[in-house]
Parts: sequence; structure tokens; C-alpha cells
Amino acid sequence: MAETTNAYRSETAPGSLITRDGQIQWAGLLMGPGTPYPVDRTGITGWDDLPTLDTGDIPRPDRHGSWPGARWAQPRLVGATVWLLPEDASRAREVTSDFRAATGAEGGERWLAVRLHGETLAVRARVSRRVVPQDRSYLHGGTSRTSLQWTATDPRRFGAELRQGRTVLPRTEPGLVWGSAVANGLEFPLDWGGTGSAGSLTAVNAGSAASHPVVEFRGPLRRPTLTRLSDGRQLQYDIVLGPQDVLTVDTEAGTVLLNGSASRLYTATSTSSPEQLFLFAPGSTALAFRSDDATPDPAASVTVLWRDAHW
Repeated sequence: MAETTNAYRSETAPGSLITRDGQIQWAGLLMGPGTPYPVDRTGITGWDDLPTLDTGDIPRPDRHGSWPGARWAQPRLVGATVWLLPEDASRAREVTSDFRAATGAEGGERWLAVRLHGETLAVRARVSRRVVPQDRSYLHGGTSRTSLQWTATDPRRFGAELRQGRTVLPRTEPGLVWGSAVANGLEFPLDWGGTGSAGSLTAVNAGSAASHPVVEFRGPLRRPTLTRLSDGRQLQYDIVLGPQDVLTVDTEAGTVLLNGSASRLYTATSTSSPEQLFLFAPGSTALAFRSDDATPDPAASVTVLWRDAHW
């Protein structure tokens, strides 16, 4: 029987401060209705657009058209016109300072989250443009109609909820335990033993774009393998994990780390796929967890983490 999947609660979700539609959260700053940073009536641009596509189409030399090639989306550009609107002039400096601190050029990509129609989606982005006109309204009351632009190098939008699935290695059900001291061979109450495991799980990506999972193998385990049953593509590593070891495979970054620090990318076997090609397509993905252990340890497990991905 396949293991079920659920939400992973040990992380602050993108957009955790958002409480209503139309709000935007960036770097701990909440903008939109109910805040000193309402969004202008022109709204947000680039959020629900399909990013510009680069194609590998090749023109046909002897007929009309081209041979279709791969298509890859360019970075997503998200723009918003946001007002600086303090309750009164005495708060102008505070509102402006918080806005400047959150929208500076320092730091790497962070979560930009937007809620529309009850759905919160997020991208990893950086501020690429900020315009704050200093007109008379800004001078006397701190009010200004500003423009912001973010660049998301990964154009996919992700669900706020981080999903997880976990399973252990396959094991059979031990079945009914017969009591030797009873004449008829049964001793009540009957002990049917523990439950078995199929060593499988199903990951559901409820979005419209492929998602890169993070895979965590936990020992004791020898030569861990996770197989995508739809096409046989697998992640397999020629390594022995002890009871305290965790091998973390980040398929987006293409990294394989032992206990969060030591690279073990070189342990990938010849049958293991490149990490960045191990994707969860939209819909359900059936997975099987296996190892080379002659007697699987019940403590060995695999945990898979992913987000729904959307265009």
C-alpha cells in the first residue's frame, strides 16, 4: 500500500503574514489592503502572465515552417505600483524607512508572495527596480505613488504549502502469532503482528508546471534508490548510511549532501539520472524506495519534499 502525503509544517510558509486577497508579502513587508502600503488600482503586472519563451525551433530548409525544439521560459518580471500612505505625518519616516529597508538591492532571492481569489502563490525573486517620487505630498505627509519591479530567475510560481511524503523499505506482514502453550494452537487475544510496507508513495503536484523535489534518505541504509515508476528514471547512490546519517538530494540545485555539508554527488551510480531531470510532472507521480540491504532496517526511510508549481 502506498504511503500518503501531507503538508510539511516545520517551515514558515511564503506569505505567512497575508490575511486577505490583494496583499503582497516581500522580505517581511506586507503590502496591500489594511497596510500603510496599499496597491494602486492598476494592480500587479507580470504575475499571471506566461513568461517570454526561448525556443529551439530550427527552420526547415526545404519546406515551410520549422522543426519544433525545446521551449524554455525566461525570468519572470513582476511589477506593482504601491502607495506609501502613513496614517498621519508623524509616521511618515517610519513607513518610508521600512519600505526602503525591505526593497533594497542587497541579498539574494527571497519569497515574493501574492494572494488572489483565496490562493497564495510565491516566487523566489530580487528587487530590480524601485522608483519613489519625492513630490509635495511626499514632502509634507510622506505620501508617494511608488513603482516596484522584481525579477524571478525561476519563472515558476509555487504553492505556499510545502508538501511531504515519507515511506520505509518494503517489508512483509508477519501475520498471526501462534501460541505454543495452547492446545488448539491459538492464544487469545490474537496477535496479528505489525503492518507491512510496500516501500512506495505517490506525490501529487497540483500545479501546471513540473516541480523539483528534495529527497532525504535516512539510514541505516545501503545503496539507496528512489525510482519514478512512470518511466523508470531513478536516483541511486553507492553509499552506506549509518543510523544517524541523512543524504539530501536537491534536484533543483543538483546537489547531494551528506548530513547537510559533505558533497556525495560522486556516489551517483551509472544508472542514476542527473538530479535536475528528476521532476514531478503535474498530477500524480508514483515512487518506489529500495536499497541493497539483505535485511531492511525498519528505521531506514526516504522523505520527499516538494511544492505545487504553476505557470
